Amino acid sequence: MRRILLLAGTVVFFDTLFFAALVPLLPHYAHELALGKTGAGVLAAAYPAGALLGALPSGLVAARAGVKPTVLVGLSAVAVCTVVFGLAQEAWQLDLARLVQGIASAFSWTGALAWLVASAPAERRGSMIGSAFAAAVGGALFGPVLGGAATLAGTGWTFGVVGVASLGLVAFAASTPSTSPESPQPLRELLAAVRDRRLLGGFWFVVLPALLFGVLDVLAPLRLSKLGLGGVAIGAVFLCSAAFEAANNVFVGRVSDRRGTALPILAGLASSALIAVLLPWPHHVALLIPLVAVGAVCFGSFFTPGMTLLTHLSEARGLDYGYTFALVTLAWAPGQALGSAGGGALAHALGDAVPYVLLAALCAGTFAAAWRTRTSAAWTAKSS
Repeated sequence: MRRILLLAGTVVFFDTLFFAALVPLLPHYAHELALGKTGAGVLAAAYPAGALLGALPSGLVAARAGVKPTVLVGLSAVAVCTVVFGLAQEAWQLDLARLVQGIASAFSWTGALAWLVASAPAERRGSMIGSAFAAAVGGALFGPVLGGAATLAGTGWTFGVVGVASLGLVAFAASTPSTSPESPQPLRELLAAVRDRRLLGGFWFVVLPALLFGVLDVLAPLRLSKLGLGGVAIGAVFLCSAAFEAANNVFVGRVSDRRGTALPILAGLASSALIAVLLPWPHHVALLIPLVAVGAVCFGSFFTPGMTLLTHLSEARGLDYGYTFALVTLAWAPGQALGSAGGGALAHALGDAVPYVLLAALCAGTFAAAWRTRTSAAWTAKSS
């Protein structure tokens, strides 16, 4: 069990590490390749767009072939794409490398978490998932550090070394015992689950924070760069922001266990609406940095209970674990991709205030709808 937990934690750590490493590099690529905010948004959106494309295939492979082949395919492709990304010189090469890396990440993420949950005793399942997601937060913490280091040492050397080193994880996964599904679940079970109205409500509470983070991850580093911060400093800002977010998630998780998911989600919606309105206005880095940190905490404060609610509802339908975590990717990926690409395009055409104010309106509207249904039994649902 410890071996599988270590494997799953390391897999999600590397996935989020490579995803978050782009943040401090965005100003560099925007300047060197003349991307503009739209091009930067497309580059940031390529990874989650790939994850969306890989969500259903990864769940299907995990449910039919087993979790180990799913993880091995994902890890191998992630390593190759990381090296290619570091060597890329053109915008289309960077976009393509990130797109395929996102597809591969869907396989490794889905397979690793399904492997962990299938192996964990029922009474320890919650703590095992919590430990794995703690590793994911660690990847989000150190991803900007990796990106900041790449601005100093060069992207080729930095991503080349890390990509090759990650191949050791492939060997670790290959040597870890696993079992194949005895009675593979058909894809129609997942497709039927997506049509469940209650499940769509849980979907939205994963999509919305992904939208918020998608916009923040594009516009904040570009704005910080314009105000005079370099790649290393921008990486440090997002490192500290992720640290605060991780600490807050521990608190939010405890509140969700004791009081249900409604309270943290409502608090997150209200605070996110306020911060989104404030983010585009600071003209001094000393004001923008704390707002970015607070924004990360607020945006993330209802992501965890939202994902918990979505996972519980999908498990209640008796879905295979591979499909369950493919479902999480199906909720997160379009939100992150649309937030990055759409937010960047809107900001380029109309200014940063427009995407932020639109997101604030979405949060306010969702708050109003959630408030009316806060006593629903779905809010109090907890994972087994």
